[in-house]
Amino acid sequence: IPVNNFRGIELRDFPAEIARLALIIAEYQCDVLYRGQKDAVAEFLPLDSQNWIICGNALRLDWLSICPPTGTGVKVVSDDLFNTPFDQTEIDFENEGGETYICGNPPYKGSQGQNDEQKDDLAKLFSNRYSNWKSLDYVSGWFLKATDYGLHTHCSVAFVTTNSICQGRQVETLWAPIFSKGFAISFAHTSFKWTNLASHNAGVTVAIVGISNNPPKIRKLFSESNIEGVVVKNTNNINPYLISGPNIFVIPYAMPICMIGEMSFGNMPNDGGHLLLSYENACSAIKNHGVNHLFIKSFYGSQEFIRGHERRCIWITKTSIIEANKNSWLSQKFSSVEALRAASNRKSTKELSKFSYRFGEVRQTGTEVITIIPRVSSENREFLPVGLLPAGSIISDAAFALFDAPIWSVALIASRMHIVWIATVCGRMKTDFRYSNTLGWNTFPVPTLTEQNKADLTRCAEDILLAREAHFPASIADLYEVKDGASKMPDNLRLAHERNDEVLERIYIGRRFKNDTERLEKLFELYTKMTATSSKPPSKKIKKDKV
Repeated sequence: IPVNNFRGIELRDFPAEIARLALIIAEYQCDVLYRGQKDAVAEFLPLDSQNWIICGNALRLDWLSICPPTGTGVKVVSDDLFNTPFDQTEIDFENEGGETYICGNPPYKGSQGQNDEQKDDLAKLFSNRYSNWKSLDYVSGWFLKATDYGLHTHCSVAFVTTNSICQGRQVETLWAPIFSKGFAISFAHTSFKWTNLASHNAGVTVAIVGISNNPPKIRKLFSESNIEGVVVKNTNNINPYLISGPNIFVIPYAMPICMIGEMSFGNMPNDGGHLLLSYENACSAIKNHGVNHLFIKSFYGSQEFIRGHERRCIWITKTSIIEANKNSWLSQKFSSVEALRAASNRKSTKELSKFSYRFGEVRQTGTEVITIIPRVSSENREFLPVGLLPAGSIISDAAFALFDAPIWSVALIASRMHIVWIATVCGRMKTDFRYSNTLGWNTFPVPTLTEQNKADLTRCAEDILLAREAHFPASIADLYEVKDGASKMPDNLRLAHERNDEVLERIYIGRRFKNDTERLEKLFELYTKMTATSSKPPSKKIKKDKV
């Protein structure tokens, strides 16, 4: 391939010059090998200053002008006056014809990590065409530019990309428009940790995704296996979650698609902190201010559960408000909440000032046994944090809850099956897992469980909880710590999880799965079957105590 037939776009001057020189040297090395030293030097010198590599913003430049379809001339232009590289020379291709391949390694920026200029880049591309684009990773712009390019000529595209474009709510936003333009995923490598030798090592989790408007009938899906290394699977289709199977989009469901119980948000205080107490303040309220201990309950959110932080809250019901108001310390707390809510600009918050003795959103009575699932947790843990809270505990809106649920629910949530599903369909908060009841729990496909299955899973859940108790007072963060890439999980706890995974996975296919790719293929197969006859459910408002 002649060096003139390479094109590149680089944002900064120095890397652009290095790339130009690298191409010239690469061609010289090939000439030495195949044509001999003398002819190679004659071809190599003098060096040219030609525009193989354009210095500019790849999301602002017109790719068709830099790398036009076969048979048309090259003209470097830009849709942004200030980004037009006027000083670049223009050269045409040698040996016209053949195919066009686009590849690259765009910047790894999630929606929250983009600067103003990068947000503006995406706005110019997406705002007039698609909704919900603001949640997209920065690399999405390259995929859109590539599909726009492919509308004018046959091409194959591949990018090393943030794996989050194939996870969570970004999937439908990005991939539905790409598929609608006639592109399909032609090959892919599922998520892997990518490091390099640079001084600031990337050390990020990425995927490789290839797309084409003329994909092969058999497509290759690469994935990593702890036992076999890199595994290649031939398949008829790769879906946007990088799973072998039909193109589907997992959508939020108001209720579970199978019989696994309803999961709810926790309670939102909306109190300015006046109803929340440290352990010390709670003890002082009871000892020094005469507060009835029944009005103070243990309070759990994500951090309280994961790291073992002690917190308490004031919990008053309609039947106990008269007695509670007799205590001056409590009455003062209620007055502070009332003033805060009354000063709000939101009508609903102002209305809540009438009920200053309680949380803004109440979703429990305060007597249930709670299965707690933090809304955000570290990606480094091998299993999602889940556990049981004693009756009388109050759960915050930083976590989800199953109220008075069977204990085998813990076995489902603590499984490898569930964490790979959540990682795929729920997406991330920065790099941490971001749990969702409607998108993660309600869509989680579980085969019909027999009474024996439930009994076996109950025992597995009990074994996990008992293994944790054996290491009291170690917190969830301590027990599931991963340091320098190595898990610090105690042996008995690991064995309990291994047993749990084996029991559950045998319910799915009668044996252990070989890897996460195989787990996801089975889960997506079941999800497709379970949702085949249902349309997208209407959104459901969680019941709240309003009076």
